[in-house]
Amino acid sequence: MSNTLLSTIQTPADLRKIPVEELPVLAKEMREAICNQVQKSGGHLAPNLGVVELTIALHYVFDFAHDRLLFDVGHQCYPHKLLTGRQHLLDKLRQRGGMSGFPSPDESPYDLFQVGHAGTAISTAVGMARGDTLLNEGYDPNTNPDGRRVVAFVGDASIVNGVAMEGLNNAGTLKRQFLVVLNDNGMSIANPQGAIADYFDHLRVGSTYRSMKRTAKEVMGKLPGGSMLEDMSHRMTEMIKDAIFEDSWFEHFGLVTVGPIDGHDLPSLIDMLVEVRNVDRPLLLHAHTVKGKGFEYTENDATAFHSPKPFEVKKCSVEVQKSGRSFTAAFADSLIDCMKEDSTIVAATAAMPDGTGIDKVMKAFPDRVWDTGICESHAMDMLAGMSKSGCKPFFAVYSTFLQRAFDQAFQEVALQGLPLRLCLDRAGLVGGDGAVHHGFCDIALLRVLPNAALLAAIDEPSLREAMKWMTTYEEGLSAVRYPRDSVNENPASCQPFELGKAVKLHECKQSAKLAILAYGTPVYDAVTAATRVSPEHIEVYDARFAKPVDGDLIEKLIEQGISILTVEDHSIIGGFGSAVVDEASKRGCDTTQIESIGLPDHWIGHGSRAEQLEEAGID
Repeated sequence: MSNTLLSTIQTPADLRKIPVEELPVLAKEMREAICNQVQKSGGHLAPNLGVVELTIALHYVFDFAHDRLLFDVGHQCYPHKLLTGRQHLLDKLRQRGGMSGFPSPDESPYDLFQVGHAGTAISTAVGMARGDTLLNEGYDPNTNPDGRRVVAFVGDASIVNGVAMEGLNNAGTLKRQFLVVLNDNGMSIANPQGAIADYFDHLRVGSTYRSMKRTAKEVMGKLPGGSMLEDMSHRMTEMIKDAIFEDSWFEHFGLVTVGPIDGHDLPSLIDMLVEVRNVDRPLLLHAHTVKGKGFEYTENDATAFHSPKPFEVKKCSVEVQKSGRSFTAAFADSLIDCMKEDSTIVAATAAMPDGTGIDKVMKAFPDRVWDTGICESHAMDMLAGMSKSGCKPFFAVYSTFLQRAFDQAFQEVALQGLPLRLCLDRAGLVGGDGAVHHGFCDIALLRVLPNAALLAAIDEPSLREAMKWMTTYEEGLSAVRYPRDSVNENPASCQPFELGKAVKLHECKQSAKLAILAYGTPVYDAVTAATRVSPEHIEVYDARFAKPVDGDLIEKLIEQGISILTVEDHSIIGGFGSAVVDEASKRGCDTTQIESIGLPDHWIGHGSRAEQLEEAGID
């Protein structure tokens, strides 16, 4: 990186020394640096390539050592990190000791929140704006021109998230500077879904995008608080007035809307940001960008290169690093088989068709599978409605995103006694994405719901059997969890599931002194450990259920004087081990004979999944 513009930048202050006409060269260098590293380590590629110019322009105009910058979603932060003193961390992207793939206050004061879920930036920005104003630190052109400005940087269709809508609804009530920069790249993780996405598509190709001249006074009168806005219109330059979009959907939230403008035209971006930074009312700058900008293969297939594994660029092709068959692929094939057998089965995902394997199921059953966009709460409620109508719904969702729909799982599913089936991908430790994406609390959340049945798969045969069983469970919500990992094979796992019953996978050679009850894929490490430590006296069970647990087995083992060790890839608090202790206590058994291993009560940072399991003591 020597002898480049990028290498001269240690802080954004260094960036501002570079003439505007040289910034496109910097943008090219940043794209090459990001792409070269993601080829080696994997990571979020296309989203970051698309925001290079926007990020440069924001740091060129604002001073985020003082002003506030909040990201939504966090995976578009690589360019921001390169400009804020973290170039030396790039060569270990998403690895231990290297750069996190998401904003991280532990890395830099330029990152205000550790954030990896969509929809949050506008709400947290509103909170910071209100807090700064209350503490007399907020920007005001009259009383505090040196105060803090606030910017929410929103992209990858997270604007359609329900929390973002709530944030917008409140942002319009602010009586101070507040800027939302909308990175509209026409994409989410996959193609965006819904009426709002259609609106943006229409906007990009319609006459509005080609001609933005408006009569500012007329626009001001139409907006909520119009007379107030008219009073402050003298602070708006002719450039802003000419770019105001009077028919904008956002004006109904009380935000003056400027654009759409070209999100890759650095001089124009900088000029516009200079103009809008001092507007003392909520304003949205709509920038149109190309996801994957800069490389033909990323622009042509932004979905595949949203967050690729390591890959190699060859003369005529791009080859992504191969790995073993994944649980995700096994799930997709299992669901297809179930849907072939039962025409009432339907499925949905929330903006993750590729990540959950649902894209393959969509191709097989296009009329029975839906991608709802980034709205897990809606997806859960929609499927609850389908369950009520007589369908058998499956919801494919990352464990970390299930948290966003817990209220719906409680109110519209469990409380109604509706059978709805959750397929929890990325359960447990997730590797490079780190703490923002660990699926560490799904058992704890769902265990409290009456009649919920909680399953875990250990390999492809057991996943297939779990899903077969779930299609027959009509007493309430059911869920099966599986990790972001390759599948194994074990003949014993082909046994059909029976509610609340464990299966023995490792028989000890003599009298048992210890029984390991493992929940999910840690069962394989448990078998290895038992074989190495004491194959004569340790037996291992695939627990299969965290609710209900196998109470008869637990009671039998304790009565025989056999100690129990539970193992799980989930928080030790409220997890499978806790369920075993609760069941033993309920039966009057000696709970001092039970010990548990699980995820510790602290955050586990980014790195390989193997490193994370080792840190947790589950390897």
